[in-house]
Amino acid sequence: MSTTSRGPDDPNPDFSSPSRRGSSPVPPSGATPDPDATADLHPDLARGKGIKRTRTGALWTALVIGILVLLLLLVFILQNLDSVTLELFAWDFSLPLGVALLFAAIAGAVIVGLSGGLRILQLRHAANRQRTLGTTSRGRP
Repeated sequence: MSTTSRGPDDPNPDFSSPSRRGSSPVPPSGATPDPDATADLHPDLARGKGIKRTRTGALWTALVIGILVLLLLLVFILQNLDSVTLELFAWDFSLPLGVALLFAAIAGAVIVGLSGGLRILQLRHAANRQRTLGTTSRGRP
């Protein structure tokens, strides 16, 4: 077993000397790259700058997804119109199953929204307190 390192003169196919290596990579398809291909593009597009994501685009996407969810929910409610009796403490309700599940989902969303809103208020109060304590310890201008 030899411990000598291989050099450019050794017949090793894995080793390529700098003179045999190309200065630019060859595209995988084998076609030569066209240096004037970006000349037809707008300068912003040639530099890789296109239209970025915007809030309006995100709103539009959310609106389309919301409409699709509402359509699926409507189909679910229309397919589950069997009347069920719900009991809560002393009250008895007779509602279609789909509507009862819709009310349960709305109640769950309200609970999650309220708990999230309370947490946001808690964090805002703590941040304001920290900001106030930070300005009083340094002295006000």
